[in-house]
Amino acid sequence: MRLTRTLTTLPLVFVMYFNISGGAFTTEGLVAEVGPGMALLILAIIPLLWSLPETLIVAELASMLPVEGGYYRWVGRAFGPFWAFQNGWLTWLYSLVDMAIYPVLFNAYLGFFFPGLSAAVRWGIALLVIWSSTAINLRGAFNVGRASVVAGAFVLTGFLALSLAALPHVAHVPWQPFLKPGETPLGALGIGAAIALWNYIGWDNASTVEGEIVDASRTYPRALAFTLPLVVLGYFVPLLASLGATDWTTWREGGWPDIARSAAGAFGEPIAIWLAVAGMVSALALFNSLLLAYSRVPLVVASDGLLPAALTRTDSRGTPRNAIVFSAGLYSIFTLVPFAGLVVADVLLYALALFLEFGALIALRMREPGLRGSFRIPLGTAGVVVLAALPAAVLAIVVALELQDVSYGLPAVLGALGAAAAGPVVYLVAVRYRGG
Repeated sequence: MRLTRTLTTLPLVFVMYFNISGGAFTTEGLVAEVGPGMALLILAIIPLLWSLPETLIVAELASMLPVEGGYYRWVGRAFGPFWAFQNGWLTWLYSLVDMAIYPVLFNAYLGFFFPGLSAAVRWGIALLVIWSSTAINLRGAFNVGRASVVAGAFVLTGFLALSLAALPHVAHVPWQPFLKPGETPLGALGIGAAIALWNYIGWDNASTVEGEIVDASRTYPRALAFTLPLVVLGYFVPLLASLGATDWTTWREGGWPDIARSAAGAFGEPIAIWLAVAGMVSALALFNSLLLAYSRVPLVVASDGLLPAALTRTDSRGTPRNAIVFSAGLYSIFTLVPFAGLVVADVLLYALALFLEFGALIALRMREPGLRGSFRIPLGTAGVVVLAALPAAVLAIVVALELQDVSYGLPAVLGALGAAAAGPVVYLVAVRYRGG
């Protein structure tokens, strides 16, 4: 396995940006579900209680162990191969749900120009999204980073144009009413927190390509420091301007072009077209950057002998072609599965993997105190435990609230836990296949 370090800070920032956000898309659905005030409050709280602790912990781990495979290697160093495999298994399950969403999002915004496309045509377009991203990935991490920078500039300037055009039309404060009529604060909090968490997860995703990042020990923490405010501002700036200039009750999932028409006055129609195109660009860039990150999981698992050795092969550029094509093939199949509404399961699977990483940092600090990178959280081990407890508490509250919903939340949580419980069985089969 021969890798080439080509990703520098700016491309990595935008790879991270599309690993996590991709723009204000889906936040309009959050507003429609819970009301303006509650949506803005949740989007403000989650970065403080979830994203900031996660970015600090991931930054220290990435700086401490800047190796290909990222979180899989961190957990393996701390707890051994069994738990490393469970971390990889949870991530793979999460990715199956996550990656099925973006071709659907692409089709949703394509529908602005071509409404009424048949299911067969939509699946064909979904395959085009997947394999276009695969073609970019096969040209190496550098090209994925360059494409992410271009896509990020197009998406961010589109929302900035909307925000500036909406300002003269602001007629009321954007956070009123606080709640959607008929919604209870507790119910809105449960729904909203699950959606908002999905909009803020993924800070560790790009760690899997640390073997392809220039000076990864310094570059990864630096990129995190730039990406976190970029993501938060990318949500708040267009939401505040647009909510103050429109009737929020007309908002719906996939509705940014219509919001632009209502909020931006004479500029509404061109900005609506811009945002519809930006929705497609964002969906493609999300899939592209996440394929880069997720395809390295089978690469490193195979390097441990738990998947076929063919997945470890790299080409003359140092690109793991087989692992990329293998991942793209799986995602092509799973786009046929109706995953809509599985955001709770998605978040839970991700969080279970993430908490293994939090535990890894605590264990490594205690067991190998001399293992340090260029960045270290300015807290003792006890302080890191408290820091890790914040997102754990957020997840516990969200799951507890969702368990009250027996028709949707409870099945999603139980399904996610059942899928996670299959991990040890899959590991035993993999070890037997390896003959280890």
